[in-house]
Amino acid sequence: MKGRLAINGGARAVPEGLKGLWPDITQADKAAVMAVLDRNVLTGQDHGPEAAALQEEWAAFNGSRHALAFNTGTASLHTALFAAGVQPGDEVITTAFSFSGTCLPILQQQAIPVFVDIDPHTFNIDASKIEEKISERTKALLPVHMHGLPADMDEILALGAKYGLAVVEDACQAHGSTYKGRMAGTIGDLGGFSLNATKNLSGGEGGLLLTDNEEYAERAKMLRTFGEKIDDQDRRFRSYACYSIGWNYRLQELPAAFARSQLKRLPQYNAIAQRNGEFLSEQLSKITGLKPPLVPEDRTTVYYKYRLGFDPEALGLEVAPARFRDRLLDALEAEGVTVSLWHYEPMPAFPIFQDRDIGYGNGYPWRSPFYDGEVTYDLQEYPQALRMFETSLVVHDEKHSITIQDMALMECYAEAFHKVFDNLDELLET
Repeated sequence: MKGRLAINGGARAVPEGLKGLWPDITQADKAAVMAVLDRNVLTGQDHGPEAAALQEEWAAFNGSRHALAFNTGTASLHTALFAAGVQPGDEVITTAFSFSGTCLPILQQQAIPVFVDIDPHTFNIDASKIEEKISERTKALLPVHMHGLPADMDEILALGAKYGLAVVEDACQAHGSTYKGRMAGTIGDLGGFSLNATKNLSGGEGGLLLTDNEEYAERAKMLRTFGEKIDDQDRRFRSYACYSIGWNYRLQELPAAFARSQLKRLPQYNAIAQRNGEFLSEQLSKITGLKPPLVPEDRTTVYYKYRLGFDPEALGLEVAPARFRDRLLDALEAEGVTVSLWHYEPMPAFPIFQDRDIGYGNGYPWRSPFYDGEVTYDLQEYPQALRMFETSLVVHDEKHSITIQDMALMECYAEAFHKVFDNLDELLET
């Protein structure tokens, strides 16, 4: 498609007013939240009625025995590691590419994050590289279902069984995704989810934890509520006794009510996201140099992020990938396409790992008396993650989730990509 690029004064490919805002707040959502205020029950010793009902409904949705609600997805992952027996000085293996809510729970448990490079096609942890990072100190594997696509769980579970390691799924972006017919978050020993406002299942803030293990569920409840065993107490007389370390990780009633209302529409939202993602992949795969996200046949994704790769060499361009990426971002934004990078570097590059004195201080937990290992965070160990940041971008952003957009917008997006790639000479002139 020819026509002067909008970045150089041409007409936009995407008209104003087509983009829907996320989260999608309906009258039913507002009524659910107002009902909490009318009831005037905003919390409970362990959980109020809305949070308790959300737990039951999330367990039923996923076919899991136990679901626990938390105030954040990060709290759910920290609790999962605690429940699985991760202790100070243990090592936990996870992916080099994720949000900090994946690595910080490891540090919160005073354990040591060990990172593995990604598969360049799925952007998930490269399961073939995990075993070389396992040591006698390794206690758990923490795969992340990045952008809503489940990781290679068969290979990961096999390693967990071989070495006696707990497998905790970070499913914070994967509500309703499946792997070989099983729901994400139910495949390992425990699975944590986020209810952040940007997620396909939104509560504003909050988290959920799934497990079929009774012992893990009981340990998780203690950590969530000040180390207490509230289920064993007479509800009229709370003893306040602590049986373990604990936090106040409880989910409040207002976000629980909102999440319950949103959960009724989660299948609908996921279906829209899948329709839109598949349409974009079909259309953009026709453009030389673009690489839509891979979705293996044995799993589904909910496209929490639609990450699109590109290859300047396939286009015969002698340009640095990062410069080409930045020009694409500028040109697509000018055309009206919502695009972003969503992170600029892998987790091992974060200052907390490059300067270990700025976390807890004094190099802790790496200098903990419980840890006698020597883990390094050399960025050269993660070449695929580094390259991914230079050669990909994310279509849509968190305020304009793909779960809420009409096909008219997706068609305009496809038109905008064709327009930009039909005018690469013009794009790279400036």
